[in-house]
Amino acid sequence: MASLEEPVWQFKIGGYQVLDKWLKDRKKDNRKLSQDEIIHYQKIVVALKDTIELMEEIDTIIPSFPIE
Repeated sequence: MASLEEPVWQFKIGGYQVLDKWLKDRKKDNRKLSQDEIIHYQKIVVALKDTIELMEEIDTIIPSFPIE
């Protein structure tokens, strides 16, 4: 498995590091990841990468907020 890019791993929503929390929640329940959960995790990674790219694009288009 390829290593994650740092911005994706560090991405936070609501103060929580998304990927770390997802994994820790499953570890806390002492669960072994199923194939479906691994696929779901990969989809989260892709969604976070896309979100980061969109956020960067928005920041380029709208350099200051609030819009004046």
